[in-house]
Amino acid sequence: DGHIYFNGEDIYDKDYDRKKLRSKVGLVFQYPEHQLFEVDVFSDVCFGPKNLGLSKEEVEERAKKALTQVGLDESYYKKSPFELSGGQKRRVAIAGILAMHPQVLILDEPTAGLDPKGRDEILDQVALLQKERKITVILVSHSMEDVARYVDRIIVVNDGKILFDDTPKQVFQHYKELESVGLAAPQVTYVVKALKEKGWDIDTTATTVEEAKEAILLAIKKREKIC
Repeated sequence: DGHIYFNGEDIYDKDYDRKKLRSKVGLVFQYPEHQLFEVDVFSDVCFGPKNLGLSKEEVEERAKKALTQVGLDESYYKKSPFELSGGQKRRVAIAGILAMHPQVLILDEPTAGLDPKGRDEILDQVALLQKERKITVILVSHSMEDVARYVDRIIVVNDGKILFDDTPKQVFQHYKELESVGLAAPQVTYVVKALKEKGWDIDTTATTVEEAKEAILLAIKKREKIC
């Protein structure tokens, strides 16, 4: 049981306008094929804005722009969404939501089942969209590497209660507590922590491979000076 508020209003109130909400908050499911159903990609992306009562010209303009933003050109427009790869289906699903021009984009495990290349492409595209459109992106994920690389703020929820709410660097300092609730810190966090325990003078707040690389190189230089 619980309540969901958007701009201070309970969306479950009987007088709340859900249709208005759907034009402001977009949700991409973990398995995008669950929300793809039209005969071709372009029709699928047009479906949302069409239901907003927009003109045919504006609907198509939004669809074209959204597909371009997720990296799909005109060669995909007439393809069946069910003939696409997992990563391409995710892109179509995201485009369908972007065509609605939401203020908030919610992604539920958007990289589940994708290979590393597909995962990076999807999240890089989302990060770019967030910067270009200035929208809020909520990422639901168990991949701490993805979280560390892309997000500004982490909220850790356990049994319906907020355990942590802070920046990635601060939250991942509590990796023992995270493990106790079935999560973990990024792998590089464990590497720099282990080096620290072995006596290395190293920054233990690194959460990405790039940050760990810099921290380790700096620590090596310090050790060479001592020697």
